[in-house]
Amino acid sequence: MKFRLLLLLPLIGFLALALFLYQGLSLNPFQRDSALMAREFPAFELATLEDAERRVDESLLATGELTLVNVWGEWCPECKREMPQLLDLADRGIRLVGISYKDTREKGLGFLDEFGNPFEVNIFDPEGDLAFDLGVYGAPETFLVDADGVIRYHHTGYIAPDQVRDTILAEVEKWR
Repeated sequence: MKFRLLLLLPLIGFLALALFLYQGLSLNPFQRDSALMAREFPAFELATLEDAERRVDESLLATGELTLVNVWGEWCPECKREMPQLLDLADRGIRLVGISYKDTREKGLGFLDEFGNPFEVNIFDPEGDLAFDLGVYGAPETFLVDADGVIRYHHTGYIAPDQVRDTILAEVEKWR
């Protein structure tokens, strides 16, 4: 009897593991909450992409104005794909700040020349330290920061045109 039970233990373990892994297949990795939700934007001091001598810090986001902060990289195909949506948001009067993530200055500036620049300021984060503090998994990711510098919304991945209308603009109006 004990011998039969010992033979069943690996089977039971395998079935439990298979069930656990099967449940993971139904999860969407883009639907995750930011650990920073409802917290102040992390402290930082970095140069801007356009001017290596100009330093900016988190006070850039506590200006009394709502801001979309977009983490992007020249190497990121989805960032290129979402640039028309970001340009549209800027045309609608929404303040955008970019974080040039794990890029060289030259490649980042070339990207903006080619695809347009909707950003009021681009923070240069070549090592990804600020992105790490934000919990970024990869680019693009977008954070809605309220007028007091508090993160109110987090969007992971590409912003599709219908998401601008259905989600992003709704969140902007909610926190204005």
